[in-house]
Amino acid sequence: MAETLLLETRDGVRVITLNRPDVLNAFTATMGDELHDALRDAEQDAAVRSVLLTGAGRGFCSGQDLREESPGPRAYGALLRTRYNRIILRMRTMETPVLAAVNGVAAGAGCNLALAADLRIASDRASFIEVFARIGLIPDSGGTWLLPRLVGTGRALEMMMLAEPVDAPTAERIGLVNRVVPHDELLPRAMEWAARLAQGPTRAYGLIKRGVERNLSADLRSALDYEAFLQDIAGRTDDHREGVSAFREKRTPAYRGR
Repeated sequence: MAETLLLETRDGVRVITLNRPDVLNAFTATMGDELHDALRDAEQDAAVRSVLLTGAGRGFCSGQDLREESPGPRAYGALLRTRYNRIILRMRTMETPVLAAVNGVAAGAGCNLALAADLRIASDRASFIEVFARIGLIPDSGGTWLLPRLVGTGRALEMMMLAEPVDAPTAERIGLVNRVVPHDELLPRAMEWAARLAQGPTRAYGLIKRGVERNLSADLRSALDYEAFLQDIAGRTDDHREGVSAFREKRTPAYRGR
């Protein structure tokens, strides 16, 4: 049983809840290990067809727990490589779709954890802050890569250099989140999205993630060629055959992720 997470599976959705509400779900070494393992287990479990990540209490995740012993000026890189980087890479490369339900503050590494999800739904009480510059550090946990791709270079640099919080309506307007909903509707709405993903053509979703991730840094010719490669794979799946059959028979497809 996880010490810092709540885990449940319903309707093909693995719900992972960061569960240190007394400190706004700040990261410790234990939580880092448990979150990585929970994501790995979700990816490997055939019964899990989407992942919903959220936080307990008032916050989504406030970043590194500063009550832990500081790694020291020469050891930050090691901390990132052993704790945060593997979580972000897992979320971006796992073919299971990942949805973040941001219920409150998402700060520092917690902000970038939310950005690493494929889709984000935020409570109207949520806020996002790249707080690193306030203590003379740079955004890590993928922040310098993820944020400019979501909101553009200018807004990303504003968030990173000024280190001011972005409220939920602004986050939706600039493309930081996909949707903002009333706080009490957050988990029901997020579960609707996660269940919809779980019922969809999950092989195609995984290939979509591969294509987007690879082609963010590709030229057009290479991107077109990689799309053709992935489409060959998609075209041979049972889900594709089921989708075509359902369309012809005017019924709802029953995708199985194969």
